Amino acid sequence: MGGKMVPFAGYDMPVQYPMGVLKEHLHTREKAGLFDVSHMGQVFIMAEDKDFLTAAKALEKLVPADIQSLKPGQQRYSQFLNEEGGILDDLMISRLELPGYEHVLYLVVNAGCKITDYAHLEAHMPEGVSAQVKDDTLSLIALQGPSAAKVLEDFNPAVADLVFMTHTDLNLAGPLDAPIWAHVSRSGYTGEDGFEISVKHEDVGALVEALLAHDDVEAIGLGARDSLRLEAGLCLYGHDIDTSVSPIEAGLFWSIQKHRRSADAGYLGAARVAADLADKTTKRLVGIKPEGRAPAREHTEVQDMDGNTIGEITSGGYGPTAGGPVAMGYVSRKFTKAGTDVQLIVRGKARPAKIAKLPFAPHNYYRGA
Repeated sequence: MGGKMVPFAGYDMPVQYPMGVLKEHLHTREKAGLFDVSHMGQVFIMAEDKDFLTAAKALEKLVPADIQSLKPGQQRYSQFLNEEGGILDDLMISRLELPGYEHVLYLVVNAGCKITDYAHLEAHMPEGVSAQVKDDTLSLIALQGPSAAKVLEDFNPAVADLVFMTHTDLNLAGPLDAPIWAHVSRSGYTGEDGFEISVKHEDVGALVEALLAHDDVEAIGLGARDSLRLEAGLCLYGHDIDTSVSPIEAGLFWSIQKHRRSADAGYLGAARVAADLADKTTKRLVGIKPEGRAPAREHTEVQDMDGNTIGEITSGGYGPTAGGPVAMGYVSRKFTKAGTDVQLIVRGKARPAKIAKLPFAPHNYYRGA
């Protein structure tokens, strides 16, 4: 399709298509963009006794989120933490609703971390609980944007019943020559309404071609995927989050249910999470809006107005929807208030910027009529 290919997490991935990053970004915000995210890891966790709580309790040893309360068809965002509370990876966790499989957890993890994630799971799963990797049989695509629901309803009207962070298993048919099974979640990483769709390898080509045949759908590369998630204020592993920061410093406390925020919650890193919640002097991830037109890139130094170093940018670029440069980064806790003046050191020169509220573009998730 004319994609410009680049190496990414051990894969060759399209950074952009002939439309270009700017137009791909705006098309996703206005209609629907189709992303190949098959490089991400797909894992099923299940207990031999087929008891959901057995599997949920095992996973709760590794993530701060409450897993036991997940209902069939519900999805939750969380993180793998190390013993020091640093973030090993962030991931999506779902409880299947397929009859007879309600005891199974389905995880989607980042491509660059998946090999170490699998080893981490293997090392910590108790006897009687297994993690089954399905990367060799399942593909994953994402359909994102305001037209996504209308497009996918042509394949199965039942997808309209899904709301943000829920999922189901169903057959997609409509324009397809033959129905195909799909695991469909109403979620994604652009800030827009949309879906992530897991299908068997042998079916993904036909599904992608059928989706791209729709007038509202265009293929979107990694470049626009990055600018879309940055405008939405969503962290990218290896940039905005890694083992050097905790979920609290990264502003992800909302993903940790209240009863899981204590030092004795029983998961790796719980003590650090509790300590960071109590300690108001730690750094925090914030939005940063450079003044002018030139973007500030990753690793740009952030200073206060007296020239003292207070932090660093972790993601930065041009925000097509925001209409100017946008960035995220960590600053000392006392500088986190929106509107605070700061300066960015670019090529040895100080440039004015302000701390900004996230997201830079509004979230348009579908939470029900």
